[in-house]
Amino acid sequence: MNKIELMAPAGSFESLQAALDNGCDSIYFGVEQLNMRARASVNFTLDDLEEISKRCTAKNVRSYLTLNTIVYDHDLSIVKTLIKRAKEASITAVICMDQAVIAMARAEGMEVHISTQINITNIETVKFYAMFADTIVLSRELSLRQVKSITDQIEKEEIKGPSGRLVEIEIFGHGALCMAVSGKCYMSLHSANSSANRGACKQNCRKKYTVIDQETGFEMELDNEYIMSPKDLCTIDFLDDIAEAGIKVLKIEGRGRAPEYVARVIKCYREAIDSLEAGTFDKEKVISWMQELEKVYNRGFWSGYYLGQKLGEWSKGSGSHATQKKVYLGKGMHYFPKANVGEFKIEAYDITVGDTILITGPTTGAKEMEVKELYVNQTSSQKASKGDSCTLKLDFRIRPSDKLYKIVENTVEA
Repeated sequence: MNKIELMAPAGSFESLQAALDNGCDSIYFGVEQLNMRARASVNFTLDDLEEISKRCTAKNVRSYLTLNTIVYDHDLSIVKTLIKRAKEASITAVICMDQAVIAMARAEGMEVHISTQINITNIETVKFYAMFADTIVLSRELSLRQVKSITDQIEKEEIKGPSGRLVEIEIFGHGALCMAVSGKCYMSLHSANSSANRGACKQNCRKKYTVIDQETGFEMELDNEYIMSPKDLCTIDFLDDIAEAGIKVLKIEGRGRAPEYVARVIKCYREAIDSLEAGTFDKEKVISWMQELEKVYNRGFWSGYYLGQKLGEWSKGSGSHATQKKVYLGKGMHYFPKANVGEFKIEAYDITVGDTILITGPTTGAKEMEVKELYVNQTSSQKASKGDSCTLKLDFRIRPSDKLYKIVENTVEA
């Protein structure tokens, strides 16, 4: 069975740490404004590159800098600086679309990955970009049959990248899809002068629309469907088919999502990939993983274009269909390492024994657990309320920047 690299999104240090803690093989991230999630995620700065590399190296995880937006002349000096600093920080590779960025990265001696923005759909285009890149992300619109045809030909013709290894094919495996062809969309630019291709999408397609006949003025609401907002991609139920198609890298979308989303999705796909390798992948496990994935942000799930299914898998609403949500409780205050106890200041709702809580932070990542014991003013208690300082037994360190949440069931429309 083909071994699949699990690639995780990192839109913040919280998400980065959540990805590392839950078993990713690689992460991808953006710096400043020159990436496709410039508006949607916190984004890192040039000075964060060393810390990102340090954390990834400690876990033997590859790190990929995304530089896959449209690039103008006035951006070129910034791009050059970014690539130079990424090289100095030992970032593994640069994900590119623009030929100038590809050339700059190659000149700096950095590994190049070709972004889905280029929209590669055939073996001859793969051969062309193999002159510059070791990993190529195919167009999102291809079926698995088409993908397998390309991977078969890579092996048959021994198509190699600059490293001398066979070119690796990457696909999107889970997360948000949009109506654009491989991510290229101009709706936001036309409506708000805010270019999606520069990382500033206004998400017009996630809204509900009414169609108006210009001749008669007749209005029609489209059966309560968000006709430009597809459900989220999910491939965990046919991961065995993906492996057999020769795919080397499975990319999880979500640099704009919360750290608990990254933690849960990476955990599920890690278990699924490991299960494939162990020969224990089965329907019962898939059902369990799907239930876990439904707990975090999603617009409902479908298999994209991979299985050749008919189109029309539209979202029924503008927001999430997650079966759970988080409620802010308070913040971290202190950690007592000898006792393995964390102290929190409760600033909002009550916390009680038996609650499922989530603790997030730039170094902590996203840790979820059940409250077994609770102390208020050093006295055992069943509940802590707003204004209280409480302590909990923890098997990990917390920090003053950490946030405490309660996980509760979320009522969503089917």
